[in-house]
Amino acid sequence: MTDVLRKYKDVEYPLPARILTWPLYGAGMESFGRDGKPVEAPMPKYGPDELLVRVDAISICFSDIKVINQGNKHPRIMDRDLVNDPVTLGHEAAVTIVGIGENLKDRFKIGERYIVQADVFVGGKSMAFGYVLPGAQTQYQVIGREILNGDEGCYLLPMQEATGYAEAALAEPWACVVASYRIGRRPCIKPGGVLWMIGTPGEDGDYSLDFGENPKLVVATDLDWPMLDQLRFWSEAGRFDLIESPAFESIDFEAFAAEHGAFDDIIILGAHADRIERSAQLLGKHGIISIIASKPLAGPVKLDIGKVHYQNHSYLGTTSRHIAEAYEPIRVPSELQPGGIAWFIGAGGPMGQMHVQRAVELAGGPVKVLATDVDTARLNSVSERFAPIAARRGVELRAVNPNEMSKEDFDRLLREFTGGKGFDDIVVLAPVPALIEQAAPFLAEEGLMNVFAGLPIGTIVSLDLTPVYTRRVRFVGSSGSKVSDMLDTLHAAESGKLSTNTSVAAIGGIEASWDGMLAAKEGRFPGKVVIYPQVRGLELTAVQDLKDRLPNVYAKLTDGMFWNREAEAELLRSMAATE
Repeated sequence: MTDVLRKYKDVEYPLPARILTWPLYGAGMESFGRDGKPVEAPMPKYGPDELLVRVDAISICFSDIKVINQGNKHPRIMDRDLVNDPVTLGHEAAVTIVGIGENLKDRFKIGERYIVQADVFVGGKSMAFGYVLPGAQTQYQVIGREILNGDEGCYLLPMQEATGYAEAALAEPWACVVASYRIGRRPCIKPGGVLWMIGTPGEDGDYSLDFGENPKLVVATDLDWPMLDQLRFWSEAGRFDLIESPAFESIDFEAFAAEHGAFDDIIILGAHADRIERSAQLLGKHGIISIIASKPLAGPVKLDIGKVHYQNHSYLGTTSRHIAEAYEPIRVPSELQPGGIAWFIGAGGPMGQMHVQRAVELAGGPVKVLATDVDTARLNSVSERFAPIAARRGVELRAVNPNEMSKEDFDRLLREFTGGKGFDDIVVLAPVPALIEQAAPFLAEEGLMNVFAGLPIGTIVSLDLTPVYTRRVRFVGSSGSKVSDMLDTLHAAESGKLSTNTSVAAIGGIEASWDGMLAAKEGRFPGKVVIYPQVRGLELTAVQDLKDRLPNVYAKLTDGMFWNREAEAELLRSMAATE
């Protein structure tokens, strides 16, 4: 290691008195920094229970763009006065400790390196790094009690000495990918929860009330007398409280919600689309709607897909008369079907490419992968990057732009690719509701649609939910990751099992953050933009263009196209500020 790189890693240089930082003062790119440039500020001061960290690498996420677009209307910073209390974005970061508060000197050392688990919770309240808490779009940042002593302990996760800064920072978005295949749900009615049972007039009442667990409260609507009689008996025996509501059609939903709150479980007996759609308005976070029916629904259901993604709503069902069978762990967790056929919609973007990379590298993963995108250049990047890996692993990878063929030809391709059986997994990476509606009919028996794209709550899609109970298809979604996901991802990168560096498409110094955000907003690169805040004067540069801008760094790339630890070391050796 050269003296410059050693001094940088070990923090053997005087810290600057002033730094560059990127506050967001409101909605729009014009509010990010000042006139497209970072703001100069004093070095942050830290207290006895705080750390001062140097930001070594920060990856730009499309979630940052959502905050820039929405300003104080973004749900995580709702009603914040950004003009006087600006937010510092950036939650995909690798940092080094450069200052330690007096009360923390027994826990931390100067020069220790960490990544930040951004989904910070304190007392059950979200205090996300880069949203509520100041993030990493700056050269130096203060880390306080929320991160050091949150609900899951310390949200700083240690890096190994040899780990690259970019590959560590990218553990955060990669952990979100990993987490999306670990989605679980309850295997039964929530113990001690609130259950709403809704009958359908004219339906045969011969159902088995095998709950498995006792709720705290059951609200009964339009149930026939044998079932209602059984519920009354159990209630009198002390298993739960029972409330018999008015007929469904006469319910005042606003008053009903005020009386009962959100429901943990809603069981609907019979094929009635309107009852599914309207009752779903009162489903709580992590709630489950179970449809027990044998006949097809008469029409589609308007489903809030944003609540599937952000609130973990589940739609289950069975044609059996045994209610408990609806809760059977079909596709739990949400891993890609071994030996199955997977379709990635919006595969050309940074996150899409991560999903495709994982699919073709996954031991025991799918044997056929279809990647679609409407951007041919980005789609070509998918083939260029991952077709050789897929071929080595015996996975058939096909990349297709649906806009380059008629709808009839594209539908025919989908049927032929799956042999007419449908896809075991459909992963939606483009935030376009129409794509969900168009893709859902192509799910196979027990197929799983993973809505990874962050469609906001209130985004409505019209879906035929008949296959939920007749063919056991499932819809899932997730947002963010847990500490365990981050640790597993970081360890996979450090052990060589996962190359997070493969996702790097462009790099820049601290002044390049504005261009980096704009590039992410415009989808200019097929992979991730990584900013090195301690590098000055490096404009945003595609990795392959380093050949002209920094030939010494380019010479270290893998196959002339992939970022790696050696290229990063050469960059820092050449350009990191250590004076």
